[in-house]
Amino acid sequence: MRRKIVAGNWKMNLDFQEAQDLVENIANLCEDKQPDCDIVICPPYLYLEMVTDMADDTQLFYVGAQNVNENESGAFTGEVSAKMLDSLGTNFCIVGHSERRKYFNEDNAVLAAKISKLLQYQIVPIYCVGEVLEEREANTHFDVIKKQVEEGLFHLDVADMENIVIAYEPVWAIGTGKTATPAQAEEVHKFIRTLIAEKYGEDIAAQMRILYGGSCNAKNAADLFAQPDIDGGLIGGASLKAEDFISIAVQASK
Repeated sequence: MRRKIVAGNWKMNLDFQEAQDLVENIANLCEDKQPDCDIVICPPYLYLEMVTDMADDTQLFYVGAQNVNENESGAFTGEVSAKMLDSLGTNFCIVGHSERRKYFNEDNAVLAAKISKLLQYQIVPIYCVGEVLEEREANTHFDVIKKQVEEGLFHLDVADMENIVIAYEPVWAIGTGKTATPAQAEEVHKFIRTLIAEKYGEDIAAQMRILYGGSCNAKNAADLFAQPDIDGGLIGGASLKAEDFISIAVQASK
């Protein structure tokens, strides 16, 4: 049985006090509700140390970064390396979010290098794949996702693939209030799992956790998480509200 993950991507939101208040509220609700899933909080870089300190103190959740540079070190002003993330005790890192692909022109080759660098430091990549609305309407979304999976992950060996999490995020549903239906989401999750099975075998595919991202919230999470190939969610806006976020985690625990 795959253990579900609920990961909160705070994106570029909250000042320091707001971030501290939110993580404290999440910790308190975790103690109260005791959701039975892996909870991951992905704050902006500035707040990673504060959140990792809280995670160490409470042992209630894991910490993820929202991005990483693919280089080991060097003259890359403003960037953060996997070694730096590791030194803070970061457990996970989002790679290839649609906003990084769109606004920062990150392609699959760069994302593959980021994934390899994270694995070198035992940080679990949460690799995002998904189609834009035009690709969905043209019925080419399976081709798009296949290319993203193959070019981003298929350079890895079996041992590395055991430490990968994939997040399917239909780009047309991110921050729009639209959500893929449970059937639409399940169809793509199953497709991704089949791709993994064809390359790495049924055992690796069966153990891989594949999350749904795309306006997942407290109202629709239960229906999405009930699907056999959906193993939790990469949560955006709802992760900025402690009660909503933990409500989603509780639903993932059922």
